[in-house]
Amino acid sequence: MEFKNKKILVIGAGISGFAAAKIAKKFGADVTLSDSKSESDLKYNFDELRSLDINLKFGKQNDDQLDGVDLIIVSPAVPLKIPLLQSAINRGIEIISEVELAFDLASSPIFAVTGTNGKTTTVTLLGLLLETAYKKVGVGGNIGVALSEVALDVSDGGCIAAEISSYQMESTKNFHPHVSAILNVTPDHLKRHGSMENYQAMKEKIFSQETANDFLVLNYDDDRCRGMIDRANCKVFYFSRKTDLDEGAILKGDQLIIKWNNQIYNLCTIDELGIKGNHNIENALAASAVAFLAGADPQKMIEVLKKFTGVEHRIEFVREIDGVKYYNDSKATNTDSAIKALETFNGKIILIAGGDDKGTDLTDFMQLVKARVDELILVGDAAARFKQAAIDNNFDQNKIHEAGYSMNKAVEIAKNISHADQIVLLSPACASFDMYDGFESRGKDFKKIVKELISN
Repeated sequence: MEFKNKKILVIGAGISGFAAAKIAKKFGADVTLSDSKSESDLKYNFDELRSLDINLKFGKQNDDQLDGVDLIIVSPAVPLKIPLLQSAINRGIEIISEVELAFDLASSPIFAVTGTNGKTTTVTLLGLLLETAYKKVGVGGNIGVALSEVALDVSDGGCIAAEISSYQMESTKNFHPHVSAILNVTPDHLKRHGSMENYQAMKEKIFSQETANDFLVLNYDDDRCRGMIDRANCKVFYFSRKTDLDEGAILKGDQLIIKWNNQIYNLCTIDELGIKGNHNIENALAASAVAFLAGADPQKMIEVLKKFTGVEHRIEFVREIDGVKYYNDSKATNTDSAIKALETFNGKIILIAGGDDKGTDLTDFMQLVKARVDELILVGDAAARFKQAAIDNNFDQNKIHEAGYSMNKAVEIAKNISHADQIVLLSPACASFDMYDGFESRGKDFKKIVKELISN
């Protein structure tokens, strides 16, 4: 991609937008970064961009910003349907995502993972597994590090483990990982994509450019994923926790194994695996499959699988006080992810849930809440709908507590009603934007409050 003397408009002042603007400027472009929010409403310091002579436009976006523009790079949070981008499409201006930019810059292979849940855990583990085979491994994408920056940093001779969201795939055309993986597809981001069919189509774009020389790793246990083989032009490699496949990464008894070319490679047992829960067995199988197809030696992968204990904000143990264990699962921003957290524990749960409501069906979630949760504490915009759904699924109304928009109050209620051997679990099943600027901030706040609790 040629940047020199081109006029490039970057839309969205987040992590991806910052990286794209700096890279385009580095390669000689005239760059403008535009965001519909005012500068005071954005959490970033723009001094570095100003020092690089990058033009900054905040607030209302008008079509005149498109005059003379050769290329638009769009941040994942910005949907294609906004008026400015629709006008750009009508003018024939090329629009790419920051992920597409990263692919164009990359000179090392990309191993990419998407799915509704489990992406961050899987990609973090994948990066560690790849370190057993490559001298330099970059990890980026939806994991909090711009993929384009990683692509430049890794350069030749290494590899890139990429976490990819449906938002990031919306504006891609040529993105082409050597190995891709889709962990699962369950209802999420329907406000953005409009339907499950559109949402799944965004996920499937991750392998749309792959050829017979590439690999697609799919979850055999997920009906939507299993059927993607019909639309793949590459070699499909399944993983399964439930089925003994002739080929793939599977759980057989309590042993994680890889079957390939009539060979069987033993990895580790469930008890030896550092991350716990059925969902994490699936994540480990997926990461192992991608790493194996990327060239990692299964024997060298074993120690990594044993030592890796998970990522921040995903069923993360915080502390024990007065016999009660507190867990931070702020990354559970949808019901399917929260269900996996509830399934990790054998009941006796005090659950803190709610937040920025995604409007998805709550039936399965609330049925599990009824089976495993002792007390339900609700916060944020979703509280009223979650409360009614709990009641509709026969959860005892007297065991529902409302904490408004205060995490402090939610934790205080949890401490006051909990007793030894119970678990306090923050697993919101919602986004965080009604109270925080992201699930990370929500999780950090919860941990801070819990760590400040005083024993009785």
